[in-house]
Amino acid sequence: MILNEIKKKFYLHRCKKVAKSYGDNFKVNGESYTTPKTILGNNVNFNGMKIQGNGNVIIGDNFHSGIECMIITSIHNYDKGNAIPYDNTIISKDVTIEDNVWLGNRVTILPGVKIGEGAIIQAGSVIVKDIEKYGIAGGHPAKVFKYRDIEHYEKLKKEGKFH
Repeated sequence: MILNEIKKKFYLHRCKKVAKSYGDNFKVNGESYTTPKTILGNNVNFNGMKIQGNGNVIIGDNFHSGIECMIITSIHNYDKGNAIPYDNTIISKDVTIEDNVWLGNRVTILPGVKIGEGAIIQAGSVIVKDIEKYGIAGGHPAKVFKYRDIEHYEKLKKEGKFH
């Protein structure tokens, strides 16, 4: 038990030290990494988040990740490069995650994606394109299959009821 607490403190310290900025009440409960281009809002909870690449990552308030999630912001140039399977060119694209987003376990987010406010992403999903506000998405590639009850969501938001 004590070892787990030491690990949590280490991961939190490392994420804070590397990230460009972070808000109040930042929690890290599992092995996690940020980059110098990571901006975190208030009440961000990582339960195992690995952020990698050269693109910017902006995560809004009240974010929660499951275990073993990954945000990738850079890819190899495979399409227009001068070698196969890819050349030495790195293509970086930003990732934006708006407020009140929840990622299930083992979600992977690819470069250039925006996840809208209040979205929920099912465990094991791969996000390859933008997810709309309030969307509940899943699969590989992830697709929105349902939406939150927006009226109820807005009521809880107005009342300041955040986990």
